[in-house]
Amino acid sequence: MSYCHKHNLVEPDQAFKERNYGIKVSLPTNDTFSRVLGDSWEKLHWYRSETERDAAFDKMAVRHGYYRKTDNPTQVLEKVQR
Repeated sequence: MSYCHKHNLVEPDQAFKERNYGIKVSLPTNDTFSRVLGDSWEKLHWYRSETERDAAFDKMAVRHGYYRKTDNPTQVLEKVQR
């Protein structure tokens, strides 16, 4: 697999290492954004260790500064394990 762009989420030397700890991102029931993404939309992010996953989870749970003050983004974060 070719990795030619620095913005790739996976580092080439780490690409095939096993990742058993994850974060499942989904939308709350009846979220209006599901009209765009669909009712069953979800995204999984996988990590090599529980510590790495927990650090990413904490970072994802913080409301970042790109939202307008009037925006109320919603997401459901869930720690998962294979």
